[in-house]
Amino acid sequence: MDVFEQERHATPPLVGHEWAKKRLLSGLASGRVSHATLIVGPPNIGKATLARFFAQALTCGETPVPCGVCRSCRRIISGNHPDVRVLDAPDETLKIDQVRDLLRELSLSPHEGTWRVVVLCDFERARTEAANALLKTLEAPPAHVVLILTATEADILLPTLVSRCQVLSLRPLAVTEVQQALISHWGADEMQANLLAHVSSGRLGWAVRALQDKAVLACRDECLDALTALSGKGRVDRLAYASNLSRNPKLARETLDFWMSWWHDVLLLTADAQVVLTNIDRMDSLRQHTNQVTLHESQRVVAQLRHIISSLDQNVNLRLAMEVLLLSLPRTGIVSQAS
Repeated sequence: MDVFEQERHATPPLVGHEWAKKRLLSGLASGRVSHATLIVGPPNIGKATLARFFAQALTCGETPVPCGVCRSCRRIISGNHPDVRVLDAPDETLKIDQVRDLLRELSLSPHEGTWRVVVLCDFERARTEAANALLKTLEAPPAHVVLILTATEADILLPTLVSRCQVLSLRPLAVTEVQQALISHWGADEMQANLLAHVSSGRLGWAVRALQDKAVLACRDECLDALTALSGKGRVDRLAYASNLSRNPKLARETLDFWMSWWHDVLLLTADAQVVLTNIDRMDSLRQHTNQVTLHESQRVVAQLRHIISSLDQNVNLRLAMEVLLLSLPRTGIVSQAS
């Protein structure tokens, strides 16, 4: 099935990001709609949900917009609106032929209302030739076209493309905001919601996925247990782990995210910062780790992890990056502590 024709039978409620919603709706109300909007932020933070929210607002005929229940809003949720196309296939790469087909559609007048809207999620996965083809449309967009792109970072996209977009940078939600949303909208109990709100680092989408699929938290536990074990291992074991993990880029990304959350907690504890931590179910291990590393070591590992994660969408040599990281991890003797 063509990714443009995939039906979306349910869209989660948009929680938080009030400033971004206000900015988009204010532009619509004043008649100053940007023909291209780029929404950036960490994975699972709500970028695609905000993009669909704006698409609904552009096509909704009720007051206030978007109402979420009119025929137009419901058709966007189900993927059947004739003037709205959403490309949100996590494992797909946007190709130039898809962009050309899309541009032919955009040249036509809307079937209903004022706008033709296209949502392109995870645009960092677009082929260079596809991004260049889209850029030509952004240089002289038809009056009835609105493009909404999402990406993890603006810096990894073509600068000329970013310069033609209204850029909205989403930030993680507060722990309390995620916790309350899990209880109110997804039926989590208080203990579940508290743990997931912390572990998610403010990414509501991840928290919901972890609530609905026990394998998500199990994966996180395996990744943190592996990090704990590797901290006490030598060169051979570390290189072997790097080799195995680099064969699965998706798992490698998840692993690095979990490791970043761990080392960020270690950094905060080492610096004696009085802030909310992420891995609250592993406090004993975190304190052990903190007692065996210096502030400088913690800062170095966090910076190294941040650099690798930001390079993953730029064809970095994953195996080499993992080898360098693992060989440079401080050696400790931490006892594993899964909840």
